[in-house]
Amino acid sequence: MAAKQPKDKITPLYTELNRYKLNEDFSNPRIIAVTSKLLKLNREDAVAFKCKIVCLIHQSDFALAIKEIANNPNLASDLMFEKAYCQYRLNKVPESLKTLRNITEPDDKVKELLGQVLYRLEEYSECLDIYKDLIKNSSDDFDEERGTNLSAVLAALQLWNAQESEDPGLSEENYELSFNKASLLAGKGKFKEALEELDHAEELCKEGLDEEDDEEAELGIIRVQRGYVLQLMGKTDKAMALYNQVVKARPSDIGLLAVASNNIISLNKDQNVFDSKKKIRATQVAGLENKVTKHQQNTLSYNRCLFYLYTNQFENCRKQLKKLKGEDGDTLVMIEAALFTREKRIEKAFETLQDYISKENASIRVKLSLAQLFLSQGHVNKACDVLQALGDDQYAPGVVSTLVALYTNMDDVDSALKVLDGAVSWYKTQGGPQKDLNTLLRESTDFKMRHGQSQAATTLLEDLRKANPDDIKTLAQLISAYSKFDPKRAQELSQELPPVKELSGNIDVDALETTPLSVTTRQLKKGATVPATEEKATGGPAAPETEQKKRKKKRKAKLPKNYDPSATPDPERWQPMRERAAFRTRKRYKKQTGVGKGTQGATSGASEMDASGPGSPKPGSNSSSNPASPAPSKQQAPRQQKPAQAAARKKQSKKKKKGGW
Repeated sequence: MAAKQPKDKITPLYTELNRYKLNEDFSNPRIIAVTSKLLKLNREDAVAFKCKIVCLIHQSDFALAIKEIANNPNLASDLMFEKAYCQYRLNKVPESLKTLRNITEPDDKVKELLGQVLYRLEEYSECLDIYKDLIKNSSDDFDEERGTNLSAVLAALQLWNAQESEDPGLSEENYELSFNKASLLAGKGKFKEALEELDHAEELCKEGLDEEDDEEAELGIIRVQRGYVLQLMGKTDKAMALYNQVVKARPSDIGLLAVASNNIISLNKDQNVFDSKKKIRATQVAGLENKVTKHQQNTLSYNRCLFYLYTNQFENCRKQLKKLKGEDGDTLVMIEAALFTREKRIEKAFETLQDYISKENASIRVKLSLAQLFLSQGHVNKACDVLQALGDDQYAPGVVSTLVALYTNMDDVDSALKVLDGAVSWYKTQGGPQKDLNTLLRESTDFKMRHGQSQAATTLLEDLRKANPDDIKTLAQLISAYSKFDPKRAQELSQELPPVKELSGNIDVDALETTPLSVTTRQLKKGATVPATEEKATGGPAAPETEQKKRKKKRKAKLPKNYDPSATPDPERWQPMRERAAFRTRKRYKKQTGVGKGTQGATSGASEMDASGPGSPKPGSNSSSNPASPAPSKQQAPRQQKPAQAAARKKQSKKKKKGGW
């Protein structure tokens, strides 16, 4: 048992501690010194030890607080909450959860921290129950914060877990509540309402800002969320402008900067690679895993893989894929197959997808990717085999349409008919949506009618008619099909058609027969009248003589003066001159070669003119040389024009102007 210490040494130290507490001066380093002296005087002083731990927490020295708690287990039994809080702040979230689970009787502050820890661990369902219990059973100054946290949990459930959650109807007293409601609406696909709520959140944020607050930093998260909603709506230009605005502001929140940069990269795709290369650095900073959710981390990693793939950095892409092993297998195998395709290793891409489909429970995305790869390489039959191996998904209208188109393109009508019949049979037995069944029945009927199988088409049309007896279009198709092989049955069914007047409505059949093409049926329904001139041209009633335009007299054709009625006209008279048999091209004399070529004033040897004969020697040449042999060419000096001759030519070129000017 520790010996008692003199009271006069302990009292002044506690008096000093009390003064710091009253002044709320928890960041004063003197507190650590005072508590250390008290613990030195009494190692079992639990009050002094707790004051020291609380002071370390206020000074954000969480690591030292954890160390002190670990070194004094006999004094830390009542400090489980402080220990869990320090672990939470040091991003040791699983350890913090374990510490909180060991608290037998948790109070409100323990539940508050437990809710924060569960939110960080993405255990949203349990977190939701905790916040509902806190809001129901407590009432203090922190009710608004609890409501904000509850709305954040609901939005996370909708966004990341796709779990439908109802709006709790919290009053939007701050911009965080409005922002969370907008996120909830975006997760439900209500993008227009989400944008309106984000506008409201921005207004509340601007109203609550102080002069010392950084407006760009506060509004950055709202703008990025608005850009995300616009991107989902297909308004990529507006979304890109918002992302760039946030990135240029250089926010201190590394999570916000990473999300904005990642979304820019996703919009750039394989374009603007230099910009994406700069933005990719913001998605690789240290500590980012503590700022974004696991879903967001995977998205950042996948986009880095795609960036390396687009820029042909195959080794970096392969390294990034190895880091993602154990995550979403479907996405990884598709990126790996795309990597092999980029490397021109098509067979390896086929092998990768086929092995994954045979071993794993692959999603329809992977199987469709394999079918697309087969089609890109011209293996249409293999692509059809993959589509027909989709199980119940092969009967989806889109897959059926693709199979029918592929088989028809290969002139394999029988296989296309099997696909259609199989889809119709599956919907009848499995009870698929009636709307899809009617669509398949109608398309199958049209296909069979086009390929001369009218008798088989009547069975489908009868089913369609049973589903919708009042459909006149189906009845007309049925009559048309029976007319090919059973005219008597077609005649019987034709009696069930409504009268022509009922079908035509307000259309005047007589007027329709005399109506020119310029007047449409829609105009006739609206009561349009036929112009008088057009009625006369079509045999209708003529307009009064006062309204008729005077016809111009036709002039007699003027014949040529040398026209001979007995002569046979030239059969080629309407053809162009160059296409007539008697046409001859004019001879064009080729100009002497060498003229106009070379430098100005120079002449070629072939165009030199010599008064002497070919056998006479050139001036300055050796007289003893062979006169019959050609002399070596010599370049003459440029010819100069005499001034008199030049003036005469210039005078001749000028024309006399009339009028005295």
